Amino acid sequence: MEKRYLNILVCPNCKGGLSLDEVANELICDLDKLAFPIQDGIAVMLIDQARQIMPAVNP
Repeated sequence: MEKRYLNILVCPNCKGGLSLDEVANELICDLDKLAFPIQDGIAVMLIDQARQIMPAVNP
């Protein structure tokens, strides 16, 4: 997925910004803790297809 699209794509749930996780090939919404998969270079921006991510735990 091209990084230039990050400027226009928003989370479909909260309309917040997204970050790209190139290792997992996902778009991440830090506000909702959702990860949207990227399949064949296309972001799947469906809430029911998103993966819930766990917040980082600070010791």
